[in-house]
Amino acid sequence: MSPKMSTSDPHAARKRWMRLCALADTAVLEAALPADALEADANRLRPPETGMVMVQGRIGGGGAPFNLGEMPVTRCALALADGTVGHAYVAGRDRRKARAAALVDALMQRPESAPEIERMLLTPLAAALAAKDAQEDRKTAATRVDFFTMVRGD
Repeated sequence: MSPKMSTSDPHAARKRWMRLCALADTAVLEAALPADALEADANRLRPPETGMVMVQGRIGGGGAPFNLGEMPVTRCALALADGTVGHAYVAGRDRRKARAAALVDALMQRPESAPEIERMLLTPLAAALAAKDAQEDRKTAATRVDFFTMVRGD
């Protein structure tokens, strides 16, 4: 999924910002949020809690699914004073990150705060992820080996 996917569909837009929050570092999320948002005691519908989920894989991307193993996931749901609800699921056990990601989700749903969060957080995150992907692609291309077979006579 590309960070520059279309945001005309509200579900696609929300999927994009939630993905970016899940991939971001905790410090980056907290630094981009307004100080009053971090310190506000939002109504915690579901405080950050950690659990385990089963990860499934598929051979070749299209084979039969198989259980690969378990991984920890932290989730959080909160409501702002105006009733806007934000949710977050992040890999790992970082409760601060889950709360910050849920705050971003809630703030992005509000028309008055969404442009600032997009400008301060999401656009730089998308650019950083694209640069990281491009660097990994260059590293991979540098180590590519092309195999070919030569036929020797009959």
